[in-house]
Amino acid sequence: MAPQRFHEQFDQIQRSLPDVSLALGPDDAAEFIYEKGVVLARDGEEARLVEDTVRTHFTEATGLTADHVQRVSPETNRSGITRIQVGDPGHGDRRGDRAVAHALRSMRAHEGRAGRRLVSRNHVVSIAVNSCPGDEPVPAPLTQGTNPAAAESGYDADTAVGVLVIDNGLTHDHGMVPLLAHVQGDLHGTETDQQGNLLQYVGHGTFIAGLLAAVAPNTDITVRNTLTDAGAILEDQFGERLFDAVDEHGWPDIISLSAGTSNGRVDGLLGVEGFMQELRGQRTLMVAAAGNNSSATPFWPAAYASLPDFSDVVLSVGALRGDGEFGACFSNHGGWVNAYAPGERLTSTLTGFDAPVPYVYQHSTYDACRFGFTYACTCQYPRHTGVLSEAGTPTAVKADQVMFEGYAHWSGTSFSAPVAAGLVAAYMTANKESDPRAAGKQLLAANTEFAEVRGAHVPALLPPSWRPGTVVQLAPGA
Repeated sequence: MAPQRFHEQFDQIQRSLPDVSLALGPDDAAEFIYEKGVVLARDGEEARLVEDTVRTHFTEATGLTADHVQRVSPETNRSGITRIQVGDPGHGDRRGDRAVAHALRSMRAHEGRAGRRLVSRNHVVSIAVNSCPGDEPVPAPLTQGTNPAAAESGYDADTAVGVLVIDNGLTHDHGMVPLLAHVQGDLHGTETDQQGNLLQYVGHGTFIAGLLAAVAPNTDITVRNTLTDAGAILEDQFGERLFDAVDEHGWPDIISLSAGTSNGRVDGLLGVEGFMQELRGQRTLMVAAAGNNSSATPFWPAAYASLPDFSDVVLSVGALRGDGEFGACFSNHGGWVNAYAPGERLTSTLTGFDAPVPYVYQHSTYDACRFGFTYACTCQYPRHTGVLSEAGTPTAVKADQVMFEGYAHWSGTSFSAPVAAGLVAAYMTANKESDPRAAGKQLLAANTEFAEVRGAHVPALLPPSWRPGTVVQLAPGA
């Protein structure tokens, strides 16, 4: 990934979360983003153990102070997680946090004896994963329709499959789109800046709702605005907001989730552990995006699909490139990804149809795929002039401004997940299967389509109404 683009996105997330200070981890490797000065522990005895152990370690260690070690959340929380401050969040820069690193180190002996993790960083969960999305949306002609196109099956209120989309809400005029007639939920809120340009990621949740409705018309879709802050939220808050969503709307048949984070571990996220355990006891299937890091590192919550206790609870989905034959350049991959679905240059609803909406592109372009691929991938095409140079300084070049009239092309595993969720929902309707987890298993078992991802033969979930595109191979070095 280009460091310039990453740091632009990091700054955007930091501005959207002004009450916390963020750092890159582990150290300055930029594998994930986390809150400075704070660690997480399970409520109760474990939180007390972490607080006491860190305070003792900092008191005895040279160059550290225990002055800041204290709880900064109630002792009991719905998510089962306590926030413990261990250092000054304002100390240092974005290149890691020494206090957090020492707090984690101080617990290693206790974790060894317990045989499980007792403390964690407070990671940023985001639809842009490592702050670098698959690409930016570009306008699509209304006359060409959506891709996938709307399936011909109808809607029946008595048998409709309930889908809860955890994302950044809906655009204010989504109700003008006939395809979204059975979509409800939270509005995104502020959609444009003072010049009237769409803010970053506005329309993301609406786009996802359109994909779901196209693949599976017999659905009741609810979109939450959990990720309104530049598509990001802190891990501990994410666990709470997931509980809020099901408390308000009930446990749905399917949860479609296009957000997450890596954390350098293979045992999940501490901040959502309570929710995942409660999810395990329900009948709901979570369909989660595998992330856009072009990495084999487990990405959570999608990677819960690889844990024995959650193999039937979570369906993890990577992205196929435009022709459906191979993986998209940006898609995460590995044995923890269950299946792959179209995720490159899909077409769906971005806004309603009341008036054209402008968008100024905020990122610089690339002369080559940032992940080393040699096809005309979404990193390079279509190209737009960003407002920053590759050196990260303002340029005199005027940024591209484009107008959206309803539809957009967009790429990312963010959109592969709802395509797969829609296929599960459509399978439930077609086969009168009321159990979404059984439907997910049966769908994969009956699937006859495959693709190649990093040399591996993987299940490819292709909607009947999806139209593959032509992939252009570039000359070496292009």
